[in-house]
Amino acid sequence: MKLGINRGYLCAFLALSVMIVLIAVFGTSGFIRYHFGDILIVILIYCFVKSFVRNRMKWLPFAVFTFSVLVEIGQYFDMVERLGLADIAIARIAIGMTFDPWDILMYFIGCVMLYMYEFFKYRDFI
Repeated sequence: MKLGINRGYLCAFLALSVMIVLIAVFGTSGFIRYHFGDILIVILIYCFVKSFVRNRMKWLPFAVFTFSVLVEIGQYFDMVERLGLADIAIARIAIGMTFDPWDILMYFIGCVMLYMYEFFKYRDFI
């Protein structure tokens, strides 16, 4: 695995971070707050990994989806509370406290978008 900084993905990661924070702070309800943000989260994770790993990783959208679903399942089982992190605001925000099956659909949509990006960038299927 070749490691190094990819400025394009790093800039995308930073821009998405700002967008997600703005949605969290100023979005009070609706599709943008509750669903579009979940799509952006998987793209954010993808960009973070691609910022530091130079190799092509065909499986990365699937890995991001799997990770996201596991975090969502953790929310179902009150992972933050069980880990003793309920008093730490950043843990509640980063991991989440509320299970929503619609989130899994949004993660899937985001990862399909990432897969399509990979497909059109490299012109082949996984």
